This record gives sequence, C-alpha cells and structure tokens, in this order.
Amino acid sequence: MDKIAVLIPCYNEEKTIAKVVGDAREALPEAVVYVYDNNSSDRTVELAKEAGAVIRYEHMQGKGNVMRRMFREIEAECYIMVDGDDTYPMEYAREMVDKVLHHNADMVVGDRLSSTYFTENKRPFHNFGNSIVRGSINRLFHCDIKDIMTGYRAFSYGFVKTFPVLSTGFEIETEMTIHAVYNNMQIENVVVDYRDRPEGSESKLNTFSDGFKVLHTILKLYRDYKPFGFFGLCAVILTLLAVVLFIPIFITYIETGLVDRFPTLFVCGFIGLAALQSLFAGLILSNMALKNRRDFEYRLSLVTRRVREK
Repeated sequence: MDKIAVLIPCYNEEKTIAKVVGDAREALPEAVVYVYDNNSSDRTVELAKEAGAVIRYEHMQGKGNVMRRMFREIEAECYIMVDGDDTYPMEYAREMVDKVLHHNADMVVGDRLSSTYFTENKRPFHNFGNSIVRGSINRLFHCDIKDIMTGYRAFSYGFVKTFPVLSTGFEIETEMTIHAVYNNMQIENVVVDYRDRPEGSESKLNTFSDGFKVLHTILKLYRDYKPFGFFGLCAVILTLLAVVLFIPIFITYIETGLVDRFPTLFVCGFIGLAALQSLFAGLILSNMALKNRRDFEYRLSLVTRRVREK
C-alpha cells in the first residue's frame, strides 16, 4: 500500500502533463504519481512517463470512468486527485494530505471559488454554473461546501473504498461531494489558488451539455438520498394542482347544486391519488435510505479495520 498516491486523470494534456507530474513529485517526494490515460491521441503518455509518472489506462471515455478505475486499482493511505491541465498549484497538496493523515478528514476540498477562480477563469458561464451548483447542493442538503466541482481533492482510504462511482463524466465531483455530505463524512476545506489553462490547452468540459448533466445528477442524487423531501415535494405540487382544478367545480356546486364538469372532477381525484402515492413512496424509500446509511457505516468500519491491519 502506498503512503500517498497522486491521481491524475488525463485526456490530451501534452501541453501541461509533464509540469503537473514534476510539481507533484516536488511537492510530495514520497508519493507515487499515477497518470491514467483516457484514450489520448497526443504525446500525453510519453511525456508523463518521461516525467516519472506510473502510467495506467482507462479505455471507457469519461472522467467518472477514469476515477472508478483509479479507486478500484490503487491502495493508499491518502489520495490526492488533481487535473492534468496545470490549473491547480501543487504547493497546497501537503496541507491537504496532512488533513487526511493527521486530522481524520475523509475528503479535503481544494476551494478555488474563495480565491482566484472568478478572476482567472475567462468563461463566464462556467463561473455562473459553479455558483448555481454550489447554491443548489448547499440548499438541498443543508451543508456549506465552498467548492462543489473542484478537481483538486484529497481522500482517505475509507472514502475511496466505500464510494460507489456511478457517474461517467465530469459530474463525478458533484457525486463525490453529495456522497460525503449525506453520509456525514468529515469534510475539510483548503483555499487554493486557481490559474487559467495555459495558451494552447483546451478544456474538455462542455458548458451546456456537461452543465445539464451535473444538474441532472444533483436532482437524481437528491431523489436517492433524500426521497421523502423529493417525493414529499411532488405530493405537495400534485395536491395544489388538484385543489386548483377542484375549486371552480366546488364553487359551481355551491351556487347551483350541480356538478357540471365530471371529467375535471375525475382528474382531480386521480391527481389526489397520485399525491397520496407519492407521499407514501417517499416514506417507504426514506426508511430504505436509512437502512442504506446503517449498512454504509458498517462497511466503512470494516474498511477502516482493514487499513489498520495493513
């Protein structure tokens, strides 16, 4: 088992990968630096190998797929995840590692949004999207995470080996954050500087398509982790809709003693039944989610005991 593993997912990062690997080895000389290539068509692999990285491959396209492969294959007491685009200075890595190894942190977030991100990033929709995602998750999950989509993080062994990677693309950071928040894992924050990509290096993140995927992931995970809140809200909306449709019928009945729109009345009844079904679905799934949390705590204790034995 490695003491520290630096994980760098890469896809066509020949402009920056050698510098990122070199900076990682300088900042954490005792660490093993892993570069996982995701079907690059340039000299990324060659340059990373020359810089001293251990090269491995993931042939299924997407950052989430790469992270799944990394988490399965690598055993380490502490993991540092960083992008291969040289946007995150590695001098903060030591502080992040110390929070995992000496302060029992399960996940350390490299917080860009509290420092230079909004001035360095030249893509205004990315800035707006980060703010929307951060606000949505903090409101829905009642937390105060400073940076949801940062690619600079540190993890404990327990987090890595109990985190079920379901995402395939850039929504992986959102999934990590919600998983840690929901399971009451210890999350620490380190404010880091952010610098925009150097000239000639292009972002693989599509503002709109990947942005919609992230928002869909938030909604899906809220449904899975907070089912009573999700289905309870659906029940409230359906009940209000049924009431709005029923009021004119009821007023007419009071005035004339007749029901003149039976089809609408039947629709109101079915909508009301759907609201009840949604409410009870939320109650049942909420109990199942509670059981899943108990099972997760048991699995986490087993993983923690295993790493102590190693």
